[in-house]
Amino acid sequence: QVQLVESGGGSVQAGGSLRLSCAASGNTGRRYCMGWFRQAPGKEREGVASVYTGIASTYYADPVKGRFTISLDNAKKMLYLQMNSLEPDDTAMYYCAAAAGDCYSGSWYLVRKYPYWGQGTQVTVSS
Repeated sequence: QVQLVESGGGSVQAGGSLRLSCAASGNTGRRYCMGWFRQAPGKEREGVASVYTGIASTYYADPVKGRFTISLDNAKKMLYLQMNSLEPDDTAMYYCAAAAGDCYSGSWYLVRKYPYWGQGTQVTVSS
């Protein structure tokens, strides 16, 4: 079992920045694919970015490439998402997720890949 707790959400104006954090606890001795997902009202949950705790390979969804950066601090068991140049379309509940094993280009964005989820943190971007 892995427990995940997100923090760092808030309200910002378009063009602003936020840094989300996810604290992991429990059975964290294995290698995991760690992901950030988001879900806007009335929309499906979608993958934003992922990183493998082994060799730190990363994947990003096209809408956030060049604006968001996912990173790890394995020693602190922390996952981060630095979000710059935020847009109103980035408004959503953001979730941290974990799945044992590597991330893969063809599956990192699949919600069903991840058995462990945090409770979410709200990000609101105003124009």
